Amino acid sequence: MFRKIRRVKNEIGIEDAKLLLKEGKRAAFSVIGDEGYPYTVPINFYYDEAENRIYFHSAKQGHKIDSIKANDKVCLAVWNEGYKDEGDWAYRVSSCIVFGRARLISDPAITVEKVRTFARKYYPTFEEVEEEIERDIKGVQLVAIDIEHISGKKIHEK
Repeated sequence: MFRKIRRVKNEIGIEDAKLLLKEGKRAAFSVIGDEGYPYTVPINFYYDEAENRIYFHSAKQGHKIDSIKANDKVCLAVWNEGYKDEGDWAYRVSSCIVFGRARLISDPAITVEKVRTFARKYYPTFEEVEEEIERDIKGVQLVAIDIEHISGKKIHEK
């Protein structure tokens, strides 16, 4: 159902792709938007390997949420900063593509639990996480992506 990577020599293993998901801080999240046009936005996210899900939060309304309600098929791209070999100007970058189905989480307890875990990835202190949750959780829509396919590759940008 999902295409194989065309240049197999550039493919990275599933564990390396999952590592990108664990360590990555930002992703490009894509939905099928208005009038069938793709809609892609940058997001912060949390990968729960045990659940095989990606979580992120959003406002409760907007283009992203409307698109998920209309069509739950989504795509997420994550990449690392890459590195350059000595004497080379071009970076070597690894990336991971996830295909899955997004769903809106309505349970307040799950939302708080996952947002707390998610926020610990980004905020410097537990206290700041708790303050943010206390202040803003009422306006948060938690989204879960049930992963159906993961692939990854490494490229040399030249």
